[in-house]
Amino acid sequence: MSTSIPQITLKPLTWTPHLPPVEMADATPRQLEAMKVTPSAKKVSAYVRTLVHDPDSYVARTELFNAIMYAEGGLPRADRELGALAASLINGCQYCANVHARQHAKLTDPGVTSALYAGRRDALGPREAAIFDFAEALTATPPVADRGHIAALREAGMDDAEIQDLIHSIAIFGWANRLMHPLGHSS
Repeated sequence: MSTSIPQITLKPLTWTPHLPPVEMADATPRQLEAMKVTPSAKKVSAYVRTLVHDPDSYVARTELFNAIMYAEGGLPRADRELGALAASLINGCQYCANVHARQHAKLTDPGVTSALYAGRRDALGPREAAIFDFAEALTATPPVADRGHIAALREAGMDDAEIQDLIHSIAIFGWANRLMHPLGHSS
């Protein structure tokens, strides 16, 4: 990693929904039960309260999200976050990119995150470059990921199970970014 890349500081963004979120005081028993399942088991955010207008879809979405992003074993969490970050940067989802850049920086060398925001992909290590290149190709519409991308991931030391985990993290962010954009905006 080049030392000429300035370290960046990412302040958290605020996401504001276009639809009024469910107010806790007005939530139905089913919505209250659904909100016990949250991304990363943290808080009931405005995003959660917006999605829970449809509690069954919300629970299915969130259980799948948590199984992909927070599963024990398999691909290291930092690499899952890098896949999510790359997909979000390519999709232009500033909110998700911000959240997952901060998570990635906590889990590994924050210089990688700075390099991505500085447009210095040349400063990435072989593993990070292979993950970012694959995420970019898989996120493109239509996707252009091919055997060359898989070969690069294997050369970077990833086994088939890790590659499968990476595909899941990139793919769910293709969906998550598209879900978040029409429901609100970040600032």
